[in-house]
Amino acid sequence: MKKADRKARGRGVTGASAGRAQEVLRAHLARKGLRRSRIRDAVVAMFLAAPRHVSVEELTGQICERDKRIGHATVYRTLRLLAECGLAEAHDFGDGVTRYEPIRETGHHDHLVCTACGTIEEFENLEIEELQRQVAQHHCFVTESHRFELYGRCAKCRAGNNTESA
Repeated sequence: MKKADRKARGRGVTGASAGRAQEVLRAHLARKGLRRSRIRDAVVAMFLAAPRHVSVEELTGQICERDKRIGHATVYRTLRLLAECGLAEAHDFGDGVTRYEPIRETGHHDHLVCTACGTIEEFENLEIEELQRQVAQHHCFVTESHRFELYGRCAKCRAGNNTESA
C-alpha cells in the first residue's frame, strides 16, 4: 500500500480512556520488571492520539519532529508492549507493513482496504457480527477474536480508472 489509511471512526483515544490506558501499561510494565520513562510516555501519548492505523516508521517520523532523541527501536518496543497488554492491535493488510491501532472501548470494527491507494476504512456491521457468532455456535466453537477485512478498490480509485465499472 502506498498510503496509510485516511478514514477512521475515532479521533484517537482521549480523556479518561487515555488515563486508563496509561494505568494498564504501568501495571504491565511492573509485571515485566520494566520501568516507566518520559520517553515511553511520549510514544504512548502520541500513539493513543493517532486518528488512524500507524506503522512504526510513521510514528517514529511524527515523534522525531518533536524529539530527535526518540528512535525507531524505542517506538517499536513500546508498540509491542501496548499490543502485549491489550491496548493496541497489530495489523498487516497484505503489504508487509505492520500497522498498529489503539483498541478503543467503542467496540469491534472491521476494515475495507483499497489495494490501489492504500486507504483503510473502518466499518461496523451488526449483521455480520451476528452471522459470525452463529457460524461459531453451529460448529461448537468459542471465538476469542476475529478479523474481517475486505480488499478491493475504493470509489475514488475506481472513478480514476475508466476500464472498470463502479
